[in-house]
Amino acid sequence: MAEENDTDVTGPVRSYTEWDPLEEVIVGIVDDACFPPWHGALPPVLPSNMHATFRAQAGRPFPAERITAARRELDEFARILEGEGVTVRRPEPIRHDTTYSTLNWSSSGMYAAMPRDVLLVVGDDVIECPMAWRSRYYESLAYRPLLKEYFRGGAKWSAGPKPELTDEQFDPEWTDEPGPEGSPRLVVTEFEPTFDAADFTRCGRDIIAQKSNVTNQFGIEWLRRHLGEEYRIHVFEFADSHPMHIDATLVPLAPGKLLVNPERVPKVPSLFKGWDVLEAPRPVLPDSHPLYMTSKWINMNVFMIDETRVMVERQDEPMIHALKNFGFTPILCDFREFNSFGGSFHCATLDVRRRGGLRSYF
Repeated sequence: MAEENDTDVTGPVRSYTEWDPLEEVIVGIVDDACFPPWHGALPPVLPSNMHATFRAQAGRPFPAERITAARRELDEFARILEGEGVTVRRPEPIRHDTTYSTLNWSSSGMYAAMPRDVLLVVGDDVIECPMAWRSRYYESLAYRPLLKEYFRGGAKWSAGPKPELTDEQFDPEWTDEPGPEGSPRLVVTEFEPTFDAADFTRCGRDIIAQKSNVTNQFGIEWLRRHLGEEYRIHVFEFADSHPMHIDATLVPLAPGKLLVNPERVPKVPSLFKGWDVLEAPRPVLPDSHPLYMTSKWINMNVFMIDETRVMVERQDEPMIHALKNFGFTPILCDFREFNSFGGSFHCATLDVRRRGGLRSYF
């Protein structure tokens, strides 16, 4: 492993990997979370047993008791991180039940729970992502006070091209049937660049990416050109028929250590040759627990505080045991109620500053 540009950066934003020692992080909020309006971008990624619920509840608040329980877990998560010496920041609550319009469509919002989807930090650059869901069009506004503060402190602040999200952006004939050569058929077209930050995972100079139902090739190419020659983006396809976000499929935990989904990653990409690989234990989340927007494999969505300490759901004994045996120190927090909203620790965070410079790990 070669070290390069391992110099200190004095500004407020710096994060090159998923594992360097964490200094500052944004943790999301679930205040006033609402079901998004029904749209053709939803069926490819929602659990099939949730389609009727989303149709019936479109634009209405999520159950108040679910919001309260998830908020309690987020607050405890923030307290744990602060106890580990991390500065924790939170977004500002905004109205998600307000209808907004463009020249072509109207929608209301969803939540500000998952900063990992909305913003991508690469080095000292905070990038607002051109997201594919109309219900998330203005979600980044919850983070604007923080973005302005970071920019004034010396950080870069970029934004992908704001997409029109007209009907041309979505495949009206999308089905579950595989596409050419068995690849999953994706609902987003190549009309304009779109991507969620959670379809990328950072390993220094090398950034791992996947195309998904929110991230197209156009978006990946925009990011490649934006970042320039200092970074290499590697695009992989996994055995996932409904791809959306890479952080429950392939999770680099530390230099030389990789967590993979045994169902979606039958063969580890050759880029990780020589790395130790841990197959994630099967999830133990009960069938009775509601998951509005994700599968049980959200148990893989762990969050590294540094190369040793890792946040894990308190009741996920198989994952806790596996990570201990893999050389890590799990730090436990109840998070099942938050899981209901479509994410876990990695989704709920944006690591703004980690101690360490730009290196190559391959």
